[in-house]
Amino acid sequence: MEALHTPVMLEEVILYLAPRKEGELMWDATTGEGGHTWAFLSRFRDLRITCIDIDPAIQNIAKERLKAFEERISFHLGWAQDYFDSYPPESGRPDTILIDLGISRFHYEQSGRGFSFRKDEELDMRLDPSSPRSAADLISRLRERELADLLYRNAGERYSRRIAKAIVEGRKLGAIRSSRALAELVERAVPPAYRRGPLHPATKTFQALRIAVNGELSRLGGLLAGALRVLAPGGRLGVLSFHSLEDRVIKDFFRLKNRGCTGTPEAPITESEGCPALRILTPKGIAPGEAEKRANAPSRSARLRVAEKLLNEDGEP
Repeated sequence: MEALHTPVMLEEVILYLAPRKEGELMWDATTGEGGHTWAFLSRFRDLRITCIDIDPAIQNIAKERLKAFEERISFHLGWAQDYFDSYPPESGRPDTILIDLGISRFHYEQSGRGFSFRKDEELDMRLDPSSPRSAADLISRLRERELADLLYRNAGERYSRRIAKAIVEGRKLGAIRSSRALAELVERAVPPAYRRGPLHPATKTFQALRIAVNGELSRLGGLLAGALRVLAPGGRLGVLSFHSLEDRVIKDFFRLKNRGCTGTPEAPITESEGCPALRILTPKGIAPGEAEKRANAPSRSARLRVAEKLLNEDGEP
């Protein structure tokens, strides 16, 4: 199957995460269709990459796309956080970790799992097809207030209460099992002016449900902590986020692990100077340029943050 997804902020990611010595090991913690990995392996001929993803269907696409690099690439099927937590450091720490939190176009356009409100598909939204709870299961069992809180908390949906009430009323007539049925229900629930806005009125509802189904926010803190723990000292962690809730978690994590840092990239810090765990290389984060925003719509809300690891948990550089 041909890849659909265009990697977001590719040149910026390469600028900050390019190998700094020969024979480096990189982990692409959320490989998707393999766009970033393909670019890194094409440009850096002695770089090795481990590709991690939870979705077997999209991993098969990446394997086909990257088969020319089979001698320098390996694949792991599972959640990246679990891989980080179980990985023995004596096996060799990665020099670079990339975490791209975006959802691939494959999931919206070809997965058949109801990620898009523009299609009539089963309301699933699971990245891990073996997970026991789908989006349809979620909206069938949550109470009205729980639904409203979820929509507001995960997406800032201003009409969360109206939409939650409409879902609860709608499911009395039968289970809401399709993406189109949910989208039409949301559209009827919100005021006419909201329907005519720049975004489809169901956009935030679908975002909120997807985040909940896949534990995207609840997993993020552990994912970042695990990445920092296994990363080699001097290694770099790059994270691409796509909405403000994710970006806030990443920014706060980097700041927490950077407290007390007085060094500069030109002056490495030692343990005796009270160095924290990492140095932030992108203090304000980096947004895509206007040309990329025009050419690649998914990039419009993206932000890249990069940090460099200074010490292991035991304080050793």
